[in-house]
Amino acid sequence: MYNTVFYIIVLIVIIDFVLERILDFLNSRNFSPELPDDLKDVYDADQYRKQQEYKKTNDRFTIITSSFSFVIIMLMLFLGGFSLVDSWAREVTQHPVLIALVFFAILALASDIINTPFSIVDIFVIEERFGFNKTTLRTFVLDKIKGWGLGALIGGGLLALVVWFYTQTGSMFWIYAWIAATVFSVFMALFYSSLIVPLFNKQTPLPESELRDAIHQFSRKAGFRLENIYVIDGSKRSTKANAYFAGLGPKKRIVLYDTLIQDLTTEELVAVLAHEIGHYKKKHTLKGIVIGIFLTGFTLFILSLLIDNPALSEALGSERTGFHLGLIAFGILYSPISLVTGLLMNHFSRRNEYAADRFVKDHGHEENLINALKKLSSKNLSNLTPHPVYVFFHYSHPTLLQRIQALKKI
Repeated sequence: MYNTVFYIIVLIVIIDFVLERILDFLNSRNFSPELPDDLKDVYDADQYRKQQEYKKTNDRFTIITSSFSFVIIMLMLFLGGFSLVDSWAREVTQHPVLIALVFFAILALASDIINTPFSIVDIFVIEERFGFNKTTLRTFVLDKIKGWGLGALIGGGLLALVVWFYTQTGSMFWIYAWIAATVFSVFMALFYSSLIVPLFNKQTPLPESELRDAIHQFSRKAGFRLENIYVIDGSKRSTKANAYFAGLGPKKRIVLYDTLIQDLTTEELVAVLAHEIGHYKKKHTLKGIVIGIFLTGFTLFILSLLIDNPALSEALGSERTGFHLGLIAFGILYSPISLVTGLLMNHFSRRNEYAADRFVKDHGHEENLINALKKLSSKNLSNLTPHPVYVFFHYSHPTLLQRIQALKKI
């Protein structure tokens, strides 16, 4: 049984790696010297060459980082790395909850140490070279420390709770874990922007201005009550721009990156905000939370059927059964199902994007949204010709061309 589960795990890891490299290859080769007519005004010749170089650089870097990660996981599997970390954790404590915490703490710390050089290259070499990086070394270090703290507090707390449920209720733990995960998901949907984001970025209310007046005017016209409009200091880390909707009910807020305000006109910003309001009006946020809760329950239920099987721990080289080892093995074995659910979620997300764009069009702001999307794509050196198969697997949004064509469609 051990050999069977072990080789299934290895096969899944290999297939996943090969599939991703095939998708990356298709995407990297999907190059056109001329852009479609609807996109010709996004880049001039020099900027298009810069975009292609940015894309090639990131493609090469992805091959390096993903290949390195693949080698590490294969070494961990074939050399009994997970079993070794398990033995270290058991030398520290014999309590099942604490064993799991120590086990994952060691893995998380080792992973962070290994991947930090790649993060440094990505931010301070690649992003710097193409004019995007605004992150200082101090900000990078502080982000790391804060990330560790949040990971220990939130990730460690949830893990400890799940393992404790398992020790108390056995295979029925998934019900209690699902309830806890649901409460946590709703809490984060309500308070993430007001509790977590301020640890990393400064958010300030949008001051009285022509832009604020225009946003409120559109909100009233669209029948949408909006009191909380914030500006976030995205320029603290990057020149790239974005906007997002957060929260539910009275806690809902729209957050604009300061870089977005710098790059777009008032009319274009209103169109971007109209898109975000469209998501809320069509209950996309709420539907996404509900679907996420359902998928979490489904995953936990499947986990409960397999977690007691000693073959999971044995497949990672350990003679002792442990929830934490079973969780690692299950995570790999479950990845094909995760791939399918991920594809469905991406499809669901792309449909929502089209629907939010139609909301903008219904209110007469489609041209402003098209102009805004083009400016953002140009500013971010976005790939305008991704391979359709790559889009199917990885894109949560339609491509720029697809969105423009849909907005222009009568």
